[in-house]
Amino acid sequence: PKQKVLIWAGTDDGLIQLTRDGGQHWSNVTPKGIPEWSMVSLIEASPHDACTAYAAVDAHKLDNLKPYIYATSDCGKSWSLLTNGIPEGSYVHVVREDPVQKGMLFAGTETGVFISFNNGANWQPLQLNLPQTPVHDLLVKNNDLAVATHGRAFWILDNITPLRQLGNNNSDLVLYKPDVTYRLLWPDDYERRQPVAPNPPNGALISYFIKTKPADKEEVKLDILDAQGKLVRSYSSLDKKKNDTPPEWPDQQPPAEKIPVDAGINRFAWDFRYEGPKELPGEVGAEFRNKGPFALPGMYQVRLTANGKSQTVPLELKIDPRSPASMADLQKQFELEMKILDALSQLHTTVDGIRGVRTQLHGLHSRLGEDARYKAIMDASDALDKKMTPVEEQLLQVKIKSSEASLNYPVLTDEQLHGLFFSVGAGDFAPNQQQYAAFEDLNGKVVPLVAQWKQIASSDLASLNQMIGKQDVPAIYLANTSGEQAAGQGQH
Repeated sequence: PKQKVLIWAGTDDGLIQLTRDGGQHWSNVTPKGIPEWSMVSLIEASPHDACTAYAAVDAHKLDNLKPYIYATSDCGKSWSLLTNGIPEGSYVHVVREDPVQKGMLFAGTETGVFISFNNGANWQPLQLNLPQTPVHDLLVKNNDLAVATHGRAFWILDNITPLRQLGNNNSDLVLYKPDVTYRLLWPDDYERRQPVAPNPPNGALISYFIKTKPADKEEVKLDILDAQGKLVRSYSSLDKKKNDTPPEWPDQQPPAEKIPVDAGINRFAWDFRYEGPKELPGEVGAEFRNKGPFALPGMYQVRLTANGKSQTVPLELKIDPRSPASMADLQKQFELEMKILDALSQLHTTVDGIRGVRTQLHGLHSRLGEDARYKAIMDASDALDKKMTPVEEQLLQVKIKSSEASLNYPVLTDEQLHGLFFSVGAGDFAPNQQQYAAFEDLNGKVVPLVAQWKQIASSDLASLNQMIGKQDVPAIYLANTSGEQAAGQGQH
């Protein structure tokens, strides 16, 4: 309560008493019209105003199933009955006021939870996936609403921040400001073969309102930007091309990549990570391996775009208060993770380019291989394949088709870089000298092989395309990172 000595008391025979001196003297402030012999289940002293209180009254033992919530703002001199929107049969056990948003009330009834945004003048259900069951108590703890049911366990509605921001905004698209979020490292997998409840979403919870569900091919984008407006991560409502290898372990749950866009309030969790390296087709465990660096504590921006309109709100990430790391430690960790990411991105782009060219070379063979007129082209094609294959086979282990295959074949640069990335980011600490040395060694292998592939593409591939062009055959196409045709490549 706002005043320590101001105490409310409700009785099981329908009376409400008030003391302003810590219990030395009491006054009967029972509302007029309260059902005789009803039970005052609970009185909520407003966290915002000393003389404001809300009383939940239960008369169902008198065969009266009507809801009763009484409110006073003058220390019981006058009361108002506030039940508009709560149907008969939903008699009330508890009412609570949000300690942050004045006038936002929660009511626990015999049939579930109701919410009011206007100090009880109007109520509406707040049921979601909560079973229709008696709710005997409610508690707003920080940004969560805890619910105690009669016989159906405890439930938590996590992060009610968007409810506090609803107001009277009638826009078709609303992006709510996220609450301050702590930068926590969560495991990717946990034992789910036992009867356990799901964990809270991993990451910064971002909530937004969409009035009408967009058409299937209409894209809604959610972007995470740093304080300077540089893109950190981009999400879409459209399906991305999925990896063509199924997940191997049922306990692993990759972070979501597709944002929900249902009519109403949607929620999505950014996992605090930057965009990861390019995913290779058929790559084993790509949804877990190809992670980006963990974002540093600080200020970020969230941008939601739909129908050509954008909204941007700030997002603050704070360091885990249990973390022993300093900001300087995390900065060093982030910088090394970014270097590893760059090396992996170059490696994956190179391998993807080699495989894309090889696929086209095989197609060339299937179309022209039996025709003697194209023997020179076929010989040059075979020579190109033979020259670029060792580059690929030094960058990653091409024989690995499952996670267990690494027990049978030696891991190469790609696998080692992934292992180093996870080692560097395993907790909140600065990298050690061994990790720096390991990166220099691995990057020293990547750089010359990437350069070798670029040389092959600009010389051998270009020469092959010149031969192809002279015989009116479609050229071999090599896409670079910008999606344009590679320099020195013939066109047809």
